[in-house]
Amino acid sequence: MNARTEEYIVDADVCYRQAEQQAARYFAVLEQKASVKAYAPVLSEDIRLWKKNHLRRSWLSMLTGGKSDAGAGGYERHLQWLKHTGKLDDYLDRSVSYIYMRDLGRAIDLPDTKARIEKLAAKLRERLFPETSAGQGEQTDLFSTEEIYRWGQKEGVETAVIWMFEKLKSVSANLPEGLNAEHAQRKLMKIILGVVLHALEEMPDDCSPSERARKLEAAIRLGYSYGLTYPFIDDLLDANVLSAQEKQTFSRMITSALVTGTVPDLGAWEGNNKAMVAYVHAELREAFACMERYQRPAARRHFLEQAYVFFHSQEIDRNKVLSHAAYSNEELYIPVILKSASSRLVARSVIDAPADEGFESRTFYYGIYNQLADDFADMFDDLKDGAVTPYTYYLTYRDRRPDLINPFELYWTVIAHLLHDVYRSDAKAREVILNRAINGLKRCKARVGIAKYNEIMGIFASGHPVFNRLVQRMVDRADDVDFFDKLLRDQVVANLKNERDTREQFAQTVRTARAQINDSLRLAGRGGMPPSGELLIDAANYSLDGSGKRLRPILTWVMGVQEYGLSADALVPLLRSLEYMHTASLIFDDLPSQDNAPTRRGRSTLHQVHDSATAELTGLLLIQRATQEQASLQGFDPKSVLAMIKYSAQKAEELCMGQAMDLRTKGEALTLEQLNTQCFYKTGLAFEAALVMPAIIARASDREIEMLKIFAYHAGIAFQIKDDLLDVDGDAALLGKPVGQDAGNNTATFVSILGREGAKKAMWDHYCLALEALRRRERPAGFLKQVLEYMINRDR
Repeated sequence: MNARTEEYIVDADVCYRQAEQQAARYFAVLEQKASVKAYAPVLSEDIRLWKKNHLRRSWLSMLTGGKSDAGAGGYERHLQWLKHTGKLDDYLDRSVSYIYMRDLGRAIDLPDTKARIEKLAAKLRERLFPETSAGQGEQTDLFSTEEIYRWGQKEGVETAVIWMFEKLKSVSANLPEGLNAEHAQRKLMKIILGVVLHALEEMPDDCSPSERARKLEAAIRLGYSYGLTYPFIDDLLDANVLSAQEKQTFSRMITSALVTGTVPDLGAWEGNNKAMVAYVHAELREAFACMERYQRPAARRHFLEQAYVFFHSQEIDRNKVLSHAAYSNEELYIPVILKSASSRLVARSVIDAPADEGFESRTFYYGIYNQLADDFADMFDDLKDGAVTPYTYYLTYRDRRPDLINPFELYWTVIAHLLHDVYRSDAKAREVILNRAINGLKRCKARVGIAKYNEIMGIFASGHPVFNRLVQRMVDRADDVDFFDKLLRDQVVANLKNERDTREQFAQTVRTARAQINDSLRLAGRGGMPPSGELLIDAANYSLDGSGKRLRPILTWVMGVQEYGLSADALVPLLRSLEYMHTASLIFDDLPSQDNAPTRRGRSTLHQVHDSATAELTGLLLIQRATQEQASLQGFDPKSVLAMIKYSAQKAEELCMGQAMDLRTKGEALTLEQLNTQCFYKTGLAFEAALVMPAIIARASDREIEMLKIFAYHAGIAFQIKDDLLDVDGDAALLGKPVGQDAGNNTATFVSILGREGAKKAMWDHYCLALEALRRRERPAGFLKQVLEYMINRDR
């Protein structure tokens, strides 16, 4: 072991033993209280006080139906209902208070904490319902890509946000089958948000913008680095992806990393998952290097100790088998206390936050409350998977093991202990924790159905019938117990699933449109054509047969068929004309007199196969064919077709101007404004035409066409910036052309003017501006949003 890692060595046995002793003392207290059911009289009085605010129904609530669907798909509707009924402020207050208790480990009865909760709740309301000049504006999608990037711009951390986007995309692409992609991404995003919240909470009011940005950037990178452990350690080891031998090898590697601070070399991997593990290993090694860069040595050691306790307690639970009938209560619960507490403690230690009086003890006591609630919600999935939790073990052995503690009764014991021994009988703590408990039971009842729920309660809640009847009355009758984080979690998962489905639909739509376009593109010769004519036809078909993306005619196909309801067959001439025009422009671009490109669409350029003269004439032929195709459109209003042909000719003229600009300025230093203009003429206009031409023949409104033009302007620039980035960092095999051409031709690009990071920022800024235009359209933005996502996330 080298000298550098020695200062980070964790004495694994000592740190785990100390944590285990603390957990044992806590469990002994809980066990004693549970044995005499001390929770029942205490919580009965708490519920009596609590229910005063939850069993009353206001006249407004009754008139508006009393409830709103807060399930998946009901996100906007539920928030609007809360706002309409005047319940939003209380809802946000308890939701933020819960975050301060669970994630930040704060004592919420302190004046400073109360002020912070009030401030954050107000900010959250403002973000959900921003003010406009006309009053309250439309509700915003709080954690959309656009919103997150705009937040990053405001805070001066765009580079870190872009880095996070790229990392999340990479993780999503490399999640192995057998892992729930949506939940893995959600947990990773949740950890990043939690670490950022810790960083924000620790910032002094007089923190300078530069220092604030530095701390937030560190929090984003550290949050991802720590959060990566969930999909690529926790979930990976829980899933049936790795073989038993691979799991052992992988666990040893993680243990070594936590006790030394350095991820060991992967070595020769024995197993079928070598490629996937190699990716995970590289990401973990980068994550550990990131944490080393941002953490002080002492803080890093503390982080590694907490992380080791977390991982080792998880391993102990993971290695339990449900067929083993002799686990003691201590063996069942102490690892649960440790992993649930240390998971929260790690999130704070990762940013090297200063010691907060009472934080560690509050967090340590609080963890098992959340874990028992989560295990209750997941118990049937866990039972199906053969996982050992207090609930699955009690279900399996309760008839044979009268010594087993009922985990549901221990759950209420933990609640009573928190309310009176940790939070000192604070009214707000009572409000938050009891809301959370009743809401969890309501969600369970709604999920499994009344019959199954009653069966569950018959097993777990029979120890104190009087108290259980009180609880079930609250489950049936209490209102206003839901929380924003649950609503947001359901929405995030629903959005991720919807995005995946939409991407698949988008891909299928593209395949369908591309196939129809490809089948109709080839030119046919005419009888009596001279050999020179046949040569040009062959040359045109050679260029058309390349592996083009066909993005422009695809856009036109979707806009015409799906957006405006035009006939797919009637649109074919327009689709052909667009691809003929685009292919002609590529032929001209590639000429020795212009870009002098050797390959295009994965093959030699046309002038390389024939000669420059043939290439030039072929380009002219394709332009004329494009005009013929447009003139042959049938079944549309003739005036609209004429207007479209005139528009198309104007755009073709402007495209020539753009290429002339490019040639005239080759080798010159351009300003960003000049490059934006040039890019619009060279690229943006083609996107605009693909969108506007079907809109013209569909007789869309002037406002619709104007919004499409704004969208195309920004989408076109974003597309070009991505092209410039791919020319620097792309894969030539995927691109179908050599990389580094721009630098070789001394061409001004967004990368040459702004640098890599600056170009990425500009791309994301235009992405946001394009989305803003889509929101002002008269139609849904689904497909065009997917086009935009494709433009900035493509690899070719």
